[in-house]
Amino acid sequence: MLYTNPYLEQCIEGPFSLFRELPDKDKEFLIQDHYCFSLKKGEMIFNEGARPAGLYCLAFGKVKVYKEGIGGREQIIRMVRPQGLIGFAAFISGNTYSASAVAIEDSGICRFERNPFMKLIRHNPDLSVKLMRMMAVELSFSNKRTVSLTQKHIRGRLAESLLVLRDTYGLENDGRTIRAYVSREDLACFSNMTTSNAIRTLSMFATESVISLEGKKISIVDSARLEKISKLG
Repeated sequence: MLYTNPYLEQCIEGPFSLFRELPDKDKEFLIQDHYCFSLKKGEMIFNEGARPAGLYCLAFGKVKVYKEGIGGREQIIRMVRPQGLIGFAAFISGNTYSASAVAIEDSGICRFERNPFMKLIRHNPDLSVKLMRMMAVELSFSNKRTVSLTQKHIRGRLAESLLVLRDTYGLENDGRTIRAYVSREDLACFSNMTTSNAIRTLSMFATESVISLEGKKISIVDSARLEKISKLG
C-alpha cells in the first residue's frame, strides 16, 4: 500500500502496530476516514470526562495517560509507545474518558473514526482476538501496578518504574540508557511518590552504581540489581 501521510504509515505498518498484518483491503477500509496531526510537548490529546471523538494511535513520540487525584496531583497510569492505541476502552464502551492523555515530547497522532473501525472488528476475527489480548495484557499490567504502587516501598516502586520505562521504550545504542527522557516530576507521578523522594532515591541508586544520571538521561548500570530492588519492594 502507498500512504500519503508518514504518520498513517507508522500507525498501520509500524513494528508494534496491531494493523500491520491486516489484508490490504481491510487497511484501506480502516483508513478511509482518518485524521493525522502533530502535537508539541505538553499538548493534550483528550481530557478526562470528555467523550471519544475517535480511536487515537501514536505514530511517533511519547504520551502519558494520567488521572488527577486529590489536590490536582497526577497519577500516571501508563506510558504509551509508538503504534500504541490511546483511549481504547472508552472508545469501545462509548463511555467518557476515565483519564487524560498528553504528549510528553513532540508526537504524531492518527485518529480513526468509529464506524469503519467497528465494522472492521466485526468482520475480522483475528483483529478482534488481538484487541482482546491487548486489553487483557493492559488489565493484567494495571492490576500488578496497583499492588506495586500501594504495597512496595519507595525504592521498589521507583525501580519498577524504571524497568517499565525500559521495557516500553527500549534502550539507546549504548545498551544502557533508557530511551525516555521523562521529567523527575513525571517519574514521581508514575511511581506514586513526591518529586523530592524520587530525586533523592534516584541519587541513592546512582551512588550505589545501580544507575547513572546525566540530566534527564537515566542509564541502567546494574540491571540485575535494579530488578532485585523492584522484586523485593
